[in-house]
Amino acid sequence: MPHKISFCVMHASGSDTGVSLHDLEVHSPLARGWQSPRFCLYPQEIVIQLADKTRIRKLQLLAHQYLIPTKIEFYIGSLPPDHVTTLHGTRYKRLGYVGMSDNSKTGYKARELKSVHVDAVGQYLRLVIHKNHVNKYNVYNQVSLIAINVIGDEITSEEDMKLFEEDNNHKVNRVIKEFMPEGYFAEESNHANNETDTAVLGGVNRKEYISPMDDLAFDMYQDPEVAQVIRKLDVRKNEAVLQEQYDLAKKLKQAIADLQKVGEKLGRYEVEKRRAIETEDYDLAKIKKIQMEEYRLQIYQQLELNDLLKLSKNGENDASLPPMKDESLRNLPGQVRTNSPSSTGQRASDIPAPATIVDRPLPTLNKHSPSNNIPEPLPSKPDQNDAAGRDEAVSDSMMTGGLPSDHAEPMNENALRQAAAAIDVFGQELVAKLFSKNWTFREEALAEIKQKLENEPETTDKDEVRNVLRASIYLSSKGLKDKVFAVFISALSLVRSLYEDWIPKHKPHKADTSHSLEVVIPDLMARIGDTNARLKAANVDFISELAMYKEVRPLHCVPHHFVTPFKGTTQAKMAVMRVEIVEKLLKELGIEKHSGLSVDNVMAFAKRALEHTAGEVREASVHLIIELYRLKAAAVRSHLPPEDDPKTMKNPLYCKIFDGMDRADGKPTKAERKAKAQSEKASEKRQKQAEIEELQQQLSELRAAAVAQGQNPEDIGGQSGGKLSKTANKDQLPKKMPRAPSIAEQSDFGDDIDKQCIFCGEEDKSFKDEGLDMHYWKYCPVLKRCNSCKQVVEISALNNHLLTECEGRAKHAKCIRCTETHLKNEVERYVKDKICQPPKPGMSKCPLCHVSIAAEDDKDSNWRKHLTGSGKDACSKNPRREPAIKRVRDKTAVRDKSQASSEKNKLTSKAPESTAKRRIATKDKKAKSKIPRP
Repeated sequence: MPHKISFCVMHASGSDTGVSLHDLEVHSPLARGWQSPRFCLYPQEIVIQLADKTRIRKLQLLAHQYLIPTKIEFYIGSLPPDHVTTLHGTRYKRLGYVGMSDNSKTGYKARELKSVHVDAVGQYLRLVIHKNHVNKYNVYNQVSLIAINVIGDEITSEEDMKLFEEDNNHKVNRVIKEFMPEGYFAEESNHANNETDTAVLGGVNRKEYISPMDDLAFDMYQDPEVAQVIRKLDVRKNEAVLQEQYDLAKKLKQAIADLQKVGEKLGRYEVEKRRAIETEDYDLAKIKKIQMEEYRLQIYQQLELNDLLKLSKNGENDASLPPMKDESLRNLPGQVRTNSPSSTGQRASDIPAPATIVDRPLPTLNKHSPSNNIPEPLPSKPDQNDAAGRDEAVSDSMMTGGLPSDHAEPMNENALRQAAAAIDVFGQELVAKLFSKNWTFREEALAEIKQKLENEPETTDKDEVRNVLRASIYLSSKGLKDKVFAVFISALSLVRSLYEDWIPKHKPHKADTSHSLEVVIPDLMARIGDTNARLKAANVDFISELAMYKEVRPLHCVPHHFVTPFKGTTQAKMAVMRVEIVEKLLKELGIEKHSGLSVDNVMAFAKRALEHTAGEVREASVHLIIELYRLKAAAVRSHLPPEDDPKTMKNPLYCKIFDGMDRADGKPTKAERKAKAQSEKASEKRQKQAEIEELQQQLSELRAAAVAQGQNPEDIGGQSGGKLSKTANKDQLPKKMPRAPSIAEQSDFGDDIDKQCIFCGEEDKSFKDEGLDMHYWKYCPVLKRCNSCKQVVEISALNNHLLTECEGRAKHAKCIRCTETHLKNEVERYVKDKICQPPKPGMSKCPLCHVSIAAEDDKDSNWRKHLTGSGKDACSKNPRREPAIKRVRDKTAVRDKSQASSEKNKLTSKAPESTAKRRIATKDKKAKSKIPRP
């Protein structure tokens, strides 16, 4: 059966400083693997040598979370017979390659495990590692492999090799017969002599079962000692199945499942201990070492590991336990404590019995609570004495100075004096536990106080209630200041019980409740910037929970403490958490009359945060102001400087605030508005330029056509008669080309007619040269651009244009039913399905809305009324009609206003003008009298 093959690393192109090649040979949670040099040349190579010549069935690679190669190639090699063992003589054969993901989807926090099934024989494996994926964490362009795993069978003789080749040929030929057509190969023997791809062989000869204990994922996330025990239990389980001892097999299966969970957790604890060693926190490392061994022994005892490992096939004893020198640690009568932190690492034989225990907080790298997140112990035997076992374990590993395990050290005079009130309520023995140097006693004391408060009967004596409340708050305040996470959590649980259950039940005076909050809240505020992430998260969650309690919310104590502006010298992490807590309280309490939060006090707090020297504090303050703006927009703007003030907008913080407000209102920001305006302006400019180029192109085409027909190209665009031809494309003229004589220049009415469109009758002073051309091209409601040739023609003549003059006339035909022009491939459908309607006698049809238009009498007037009018007979499909009506109305209104103004001016200046005329007339008369007669 294929199994895990041991190997050694023989060669690598290079490795980073402080990294050993041989780390790849060890599979454990602490394995660091191989890492290439900084800014190295690619590809990099790694050569590993297997213990013997091996038939490799499966290869596994575990990549780094952000030092990731793009591709890895595999080569299998072996030495020729009787050759000196050296890498220079090795002959390699390429197996293939695997591509690696860039890991951006996981945020560079997960590692990719690649498994490849092959079927190849060799003793050397060469990995060619190509260039890295680029990301913000890989600043030196490195690649890294955390682990390599080889699964296969050793080949120790020539007979094994022959069996391997015969097995391959047989299976490949069987697949060919089953899936390939007859005659695909002339002779199976010819194909058998050909060399088959190892990847194909890996798929054909893929083993149905490979032990999960040999998988790379098992060793990389399991404690090594627990992994060894699991493998032994797995062997025992297989033996029990062969012997049909199914009850024993079931018991071993359950033990393996339990140990796998324990091993993964111990593996994480071992990593935490290693981090403590790297940071030179040796006190913490020592504590972790003791705690993890307690947990390990506890699990071994509960699973009865001695009995399980002694069972063998022949019923004989098998001393294959993990090596432990001190057997007395194995034979502890009962269970050890279940609430002590645990971690893997050294065995029990390496743990010296300490004289003292250093009381230090667990670091933030611990991902699990020492008291709450350790797996619950398995059910123990009924005859075991839990209390005795717990006390005995504590006395062996945790107690100080040889004192009995059930007593704390005595209190000194100063502590007795400080805790006199609490001693009167709870007794000296309980309070002494809280003052003990052993954190387990402190944790027990807080739990006992909570139990007493829960069991205390309701009383009406307010003095007694006050004394109990103050004593409880004093002791819980001491627990909230404790550096040990488990003690802090117990104190937090006691405070929660007080305000959630005890105070509503006993109903002390509001002054006493307020006094207790004045003690508790500062202690909670002091821990919001703690380095322990779990402690900080639990603290912040409880603060928001405390503010919502029925007996606490009306007092406004929590909001009052947190919205008080802090000093500029406040630590950044404390200031950031203050701002985030205020934002959280704002979402939960709101801006209400009895919430304790108002726009004034929150804005005063936020303005002070905006002045902090740390950037993260200012960013958090900006988020707070925007969140407040969502609730009270107008009130928040009154506390900010005006948005149109240039000095204000020079401050990037205020720019972010106003942009956030715009987003909250659903409006684009100032930068977005500016970018949109620039984009629209550029788009309009490009569109105008495209129209001009199109006009010039069409004019060039018309002139070329005129030259081909023997006409003068300068006459293109002009008029020779009294009326423009129906297909005249007057807007084809370029801006800087000379115009032909217009109708106005040939008319007796002078220049006024040139300011009026001859088609729709619209008048405009801009109808000179290019202005009138642009009107024809884009705005005249009587004209339309042909969709086929893009020329401007009258709508009334569009059907005739498509049949006779259009460049695409070959694609159009006249419908015999409706007399309109359609595409040839649609005319038959129009007639067959009766989609169109025939026109009324003596009338023609509008090509836009398909309404009948009178073709007799004043034909042009009927068409103009239909295309430009506003009544019910107007064309509803003409896109230029409504804009034209609006333009005419606006011009009429401006003209009427101008005329009214001029008439008013004439009335005011009428008398002086008449006098001046009389004087001028008199002078003219005298001048005429002096002229002699001829």
